[in-house]
Amino acid sequence: MTALPPDTGLVLDESVLRYGDAVIGGSPLRVLRLSGKGTRWLNAWATGQPLGTNPAAVSLARRLLDEGILQPDRQTAPYRPDDVSVVIPVKDDHEGVARLRATLPDSVTVLVVDDGSARPVSAAAVRHSRPRGPAAARNAGFRLVRTEIVAFLDADTAPEPGWLEPLLSRFGDPCVSAVAPRIRSMPGSAHHIDLYESERSSLDMGKRCARVRPMSRISYVPSAALAVRSADLSVIGGFDERLRFGEDVDLVWRLTAAGKTVRYEPESTVRHRARPKLHSWLRQRFDYGTSAAALARRHPGDLSCARLSKWSAAVWGLVTLGRPLAALTLGAVTIGWLPHRLHATGVPTLVALRLAAAGHLGAARILADAIRRGWWPIALLHPRGRLLLLASLMPCVLEAIRSRHGLVWLLLRIADDLAYSLGVWRGCMRERTLAPLLPQFQRRDL
Repeated sequence: MTALPPDTGLVLDESVLRYGDAVIGGSPLRVLRLSGKGTRWLNAWATGQPLGTNPAAVSLARRLLDEGILQPDRQTAPYRPDDVSVVIPVKDDHEGVARLRATLPDSVTVLVVDDGSARPVSAAAVRHSRPRGPAAARNAGFRLVRTEIVAFLDADTAPEPGWLEPLLSRFGDPCVSAVAPRIRSMPGSAHHIDLYESERSSLDMGKRCARVRPMSRISYVPSAALAVRSADLSVIGGFDERLRFGEDVDLVWRLTAAGKTVRYEPESTVRHRARPKLHSWLRQRFDYGTSAAALARRHPGDLSCARLSKWSAAVWGLVTLGRPLAALTLGAVTIGWLPHRLHATGVPTLVALRLAAAGHLGAARILADAIRRGWWPIALLHPRGRLLLLASLMPCVLEAIRSRHGLVWLLLRIADDLAYSLGVWRGCMRERTLAPLLPQFQRRDL
């Protein structure tokens, strides 16, 4: 195992709860019970002490980082901007390239790849005679890179000042192969789509840092803005050019499958322009959905429309079948069972009960998302299914009411899910698989 630098600072993830030597947190959520030494080390790191050099402490820190219970805080950046090459793939966006280049540090190497624009992009390092797709464009630029870090930035992005330093600092961990910034919508527009994207963008992974891996809180990051170690990218062969969409998800999952770490760092922010027209915006959502089936074939078990415990599935299955009393009984039994299982760890009974209840309620939200984003064509075939489809819209309605969004925002929310789901079904027919539409059951509960 590659050691972390001794001066690495560590902080507890926002999800973590502690009760004596018991630690609850991470993604997926889990309970760990530490030894006396482990508890003392965790206390020291949580109060700002650096990692140190004790091999056992370093091993524990590595595990807690991998589980998402600890997050890196202070790290010495091993690279400077002149160790970075920025690859900009572009097709028919001359103004975007010019704006983006103006935001980049003078010390970075910039490589523009013109992917078959109708009018050639000036100063492009590579020009394709016909469009070959983003994966091929990024690979063409990467083949010219001579620096240790390559950063991919799409032409419709705009990095905020200081975006590069937080990314470079995460490469202080030698296990980290790629780091992604937070991608947020461009500010200042009152357009309905821009307002929606500012809160619900599929590119924005939120304000909490995390390790990126399948079936976790952040299972992928987009390559609209992504920094990668050049050597690691070479080992896995770059982006898969056979994928027109989802090539960034595939890259991240191949890195993690190779034992590498990918991190999400929201201290770095890159702005992104949303599609200006409704039809092009919906087409983009549809295209994203079409990649699900191809990704499921390449990465079996890493993609599912719903991942939940078998007990939660049984509870909500009984509700669906019109057996609310049986569902309530099973829910009460399983909620009462968890405190018994966690008793030896020192987790208080009320906390265990709250966790179990939250698990069942969270499963309802997951299933509602699955109905809207995949299962709705099947639900329409039966009266009870149509009621479930209407019920699945309630989280969207409540979100709109709480946030004081208007009807247009709610309609965009529904259209977003509808366009994505149509893309998923199209991809499943093309790949002849239903894998993205099938739920997965956790092998063991909390």
